[in-house]
Amino acid sequence: MDMQLKRGLLDVCVLAAIRSEDSYGYKIIKDLKPYIVLSESTLYTILKRLESAEMLTVRTAEHDGRLRKYYRITDMGRHRIEEFKREWAEILSIYRFVIKEDEKND
Repeated sequence: MDMQLKRGLLDVCVLAAIRSEDSYGYKIIKDLKPYIVLSESTLYTILKRLESAEMLTVRTAEHDGRLRKYYRITDMGRHRIEEFKREWAEILSIYRFVIKEDEKND
């Protein structure tokens, strides 16, 4: 898969995982597991990129005697999800075009 496309998909998946409530790294990985498998290093790279793009904010709070980073989606992050939904229709159209010949041959 094209790396730019994959990066965009993973970014939106992480944003979607935190859109309804603040979350932390391990929980994000666990919530995404039925759909995609992310390593911790990949997730934290994505989280840093999304924070730099102001699509999420980070706060640190103590949990069981340890500090934990919690991530919250911003309006810009919500806008990115909505933008992705609009783009997805175009991606599906392209996909249907690409597989059209395969369907004729089946």
